[in-house]
Amino acid sequence: MSDVMHSIQFANQKLANRFALAPMTRTSAEADGTPNSAMADHYEAYAKGGFGLLITEGTYTDNGASQGYGNQPGLINDAHIAGWKTIVERVHAAGSNIFVQLMHAGSQFQANHYTDQPIAPSAVKPKGSPLGIYGDQTEWKTPKSMTVEDIQFAIAGFVQASQNAQAAGFDGIELHGANGYLLNQFLSTYFNQRDDSYGGSLENRLRIVVETIKAIRAVVGSDFTLGIRLSQVAVTDPDYQLPEGEAGFRQIVEAVRDAGADFVHTTDGDVRRAAFIEGDKSLADVAAEVQGVALIINGGIDETNHSHFAADYPQALLAVGKKALANPDFVQRLKDGKEIMDMDFAMLQPKATIANEQAWRRKQSA
Repeated sequence: MSDVMHSIQFANQKLANRFALAPMTRTSAEADGTPNSAMADHYEAYAKGGFGLLITEGTYTDNGASQGYGNQPGLINDAHIAGWKTIVERVHAAGSNIFVQLMHAGSQFQANHYTDQPIAPSAVKPKGSPLGIYGDQTEWKTPKSMTVEDIQFAIAGFVQASQNAQAAGFDGIELHGANGYLLNQFLSTYFNQRDDSYGGSLENRLRIVVETIKAIRAVVGSDFTLGIRLSQVAVTDPDYQLPEGEAGFRQIVEAVRDAGADFVHTTDGDVRRAAFIEGDKSLADVAAEVQGVALIINGGIDETNHSHFAADYPQALLAVGKKALANPDFVQRLKDGKEIMDMDFAMLQPKATIANEQAWRRKQSA
C-alpha cells in the first residue's frame, strides 16, 4: 500500500501517487463540444478523491469526422480551450495532474456535430452494434475509405488539438490508439484492408501512428508529456488478436517509443490476460519489457489486487476505471481503510452521462 501511495516521477511528471483515473466516456459536454461546469465538478471530484493523475475521456480533434458521440467534448477551438482550462485549473488546485486523451472515432461513429459520414482506413463496419449507453444509433454506418489527404487532415487535427491542449494547461496528452478507434483501426487487419503504404505489413499499418506522434512532438517540444493508449480488442470485438502476435505488439511499443512517445497505456479486460495467439504474456507484460518508455496499466485493478499489480509492474501507474466511477474518492478510501463500493451499471442508464450518474447517487442517498 505505502509504495503505491508514495509520490513518483513518471514521464516528466511528478505525481502524488501511482493511481491514475482511466479515461471514461461521459457524453456530457455541450452540443458543440464545449466542456461545462458539470464536467469540471466531475473531474475535480477525482482530484479531490486522491488520484495522482487524471486522464480525460476521449476528446475529438477536428471539425471533420473525428467526433464519435453526441455531447462528446472537443479541443478544436477557443471555446473548447477555455472550457478545458477551467477544468485543468480546478484539478491542479485539488492536487492532481491531468492528461487529455485525444481521439478520432474512425468507423466507431455514432453522432457527429460536423458530418454524417464516418471515415476509416477501409470501408469496413465495426462488428456488433453501437453501444446504447452512448447514443441511440442502432447500426454502424459504412465508413468512407480514407484518402491520403484524409489521413493528413486527421494527423493535422491531432497536431492542432495537441497545441490547444498546451494552451489549456494540460500536463500531457494521451493519444487513443486502443478499443477500435481510428489509430487502432489502422493497426487492425480487420479494419485496415488497404493496399497502399498505410496497409498490409505491420510497419505500414503503424505508419499513421508514427507520423502522428512525430508531428505532435515537433510542435509541443521535447518536455511535454506525450503517450498512447494501446489495445488489441475493440469496443465491439473482444476477441481480435494481432496476427503478428507478441512480437508484433512489441514492435508497436518500440515504434511509438522511437517516434517520440514518453509512455504507453495498455488496456485489456484484465491486466494479466494472456493476450496473444501463442504464449501466456499479457499486453502489460510485453510493454514492461521494452526499455525507454514509461507504462500505465489498466484492466480490472481494484482494492483487492492493486498491491500485486504495483509489485509486478514496479514503475507503472495503475489506471482504475469502474471502481473509480463507483468511488471517485477511491484512493482516499484506500488510504483511510474505508469500504469501496462495487460498480452499479444502473448509474449509466439510460445513457452514460454525468447527469444520470448524479441522479443515481441522489437516489442512493435518499
